[in-house]
Amino acid sequence: MSKIRRDVAPSRDISRLIGIMAALRTPETGCPWDLEQDFRSIAPYTIEEAYEVADAIERDDLGDLKDELGDLLLQVVFHARMAEERGAFDFGAVVEAITAKLLRRHPHVFGDIGRHSPAEVEGLWARIKAEERQAKQKERQARGATPAEGVLANIPVGLPALTRALKLQQKASTVGFDWNDPRAVLAKIREEADEIEQALETGDKTEIVSEIGDLLFALVNLARHADADPESTLRQTNAKFERRFRFIEEKLGEKGRPPADASLEEMDRLWDEAKAAERSPAR
Repeated sequence: MSKIRRDVAPSRDISRLIGIMAALRTPETGCPWDLEQDFRSIAPYTIEEAYEVADAIERDDLGDLKDELGDLLLQVVFHARMAEERGAFDFGAVVEAITAKLLRRHPHVFGDIGRHSPAEVEGLWARIKAEERQAKQKERQARGATPAEGVLANIPVGLPALTRALKLQQKASTVGFDWNDPRAVLAKIREEADEIEQALETGDKTEIVSEIGDLLFALVNLARHADADPESTLRQTNAKFERRFRFIEEKLGEKGRPPADASLEEMDRLWDEAKAAERSPAR
């Protein structure tokens, strides 16, 4: 393995990371792969790194979290470098923008309006964000960009579907388009399930997919009313499924058998054993 030059050794200074990224993007001497990237090609990696941060948090692995945060920071530096090459903005402008936003959104900490309760802070935050949206609309109009309009504007299409459904519902609720009782949402879920059953009877694939989507949207709404984040809730259930299925594999493995050789009834019995084991107090 070749040695790293002393002048590009690892550092805690953010300027070293910015310099490394600049070197990777330098024509002729930079990295061929990095040089051919653009905002669109890098965006999927940015999303992936954010998920890996969330995964490290779910696993409570602080060592991995440090590494994954570094990978996510690299994505910010990468995008900022490409913007700088276009003469749009640089990393410093990104830092300045977020620090200005934090100062602006926390007048109860950095301003002179005094202390607030958590509920009052939430209301203050919502008001300031609304003012920012109006200012951004005017700024977009000034530079000739088509302004986003309506209550549901500015919710990124690239968000995970469950998260975007949640944000759409939250925005609609701000103008009163919402149920006041979670039991009404539960009734809607039953209605959507019935409509899926009807669609299955017709065999219409398009209708089946549409009705399943309606059911998922209604389930997100129920999670919202129950103050349960749908993304993290589903991640927890995924982890639970993995634990219980591994239990099935281990029990069958003790008999020298793979799951493919077991009947569904046998795997169901082992699944119930896994559930019971999780519910039993540790001894």
